[in-house]
Amino acid sequence: MKKYIWTLIGITTTLISSSILYDKLRNISFYEVVSRLKELTMDHWILAIFSALVSYAALAGYDRIALRHLQKNISWIFITICSFTTYALSHNIGFSIFSGAAVRYRAYSIKGLNGAEIAVLVGFCSFTFALGTLFLSSIVLLIRPDLIKLVHNDFPESLSIIISSMILTAIGCYIFGSWMQIHPPKIGKKIKIAYPSLKIVLQQLIIGPLEILGAVGIIYALLPEANNPGFIPVLAVFLAAFSLTLLSNAPAGGIGVLETLFMTGTAKMNQADVLAALAIFRLLYLLIPLILSVVVIVLFEIIYWNPERKRNKQ
Repeated sequence: MKKYIWTLIGITTTLISSSILYDKLRNISFYEVVSRLKELTMDHWILAIFSALVSYAALAGYDRIALRHLQKNISWIFITICSFTTYALSHNIGFSIFSGAAVRYRAYSIKGLNGAEIAVLVGFCSFTFALGTLFLSSIVLLIRPDLIKLVHNDFPESLSIIISSMILTAIGCYIFGSWMQIHPPKIGKKIKIAYPSLKIVLQQLIIGPLEILGAVGIIYALLPEANNPGFIPVLAVFLAAFSLTLLSNAPAGGIGVLETLFMTGTAKMNQADVLAALAIFRLLYLLIPLILSVVVIVLFEIIYWNPERKRNKQ
């Protein structure tokens, strides 16, 4: 039963979100969405595409940092292609830890990494994302403590300061532990955790937020000026929506889950405009990368199993 629990959670979350999303979509005309898409200028598209490239470049940085922690020297080109393929598939399939691990194992095992090292790499990349999310969330709550009311209208703004302070304190302890190279407690008899170097930790605190800022930049670049709450509130909504989408392990790129959460958080905006922005986000961040990743995998396998390559290797 345990091995099916996350599948059940993902499917259940998708069904519930789809039901809520259906209620929201009933009041939105398809022609309104198409009309908004037609209004998008070349500047909108350039900014959105640039943001998508920034996000995927930062994702390649996740793998690069993890490999530096493991003291593995692999070319940037290989890392970029592997990372792009991994995230393009895992974002669309769902169950990102497992689907991402399978792709990474296939690629990095060829480069000499063993199963344990690849497991550390996968965990390190997930931790970098979590660190970036928490760091950005704490900054958002410090700058705009009133945004806590998006969660519940009765929450006091002081709660934002408390939460933000706790997160920043935890991150500060992580930085201090890395700087002093404190030996953290062992987990069991075989698992040993070591702090990464201070240089790597600082890179995590740059790359993690940069990836998220790139992703939210796709949506923000496409939103209209009318009733636009500004970048920080949109970032806050995206942090909550995207994180919950990934945690839910909802299949098909969390379809329905992301839209429901994001549209709920931007209820004061024209919902047709928001839906149009989310549709382009899925195109640039999910669908096009998915198609390209399939092409990469097919080419990789063709090259790998090429008889002439095997003869040259012998």
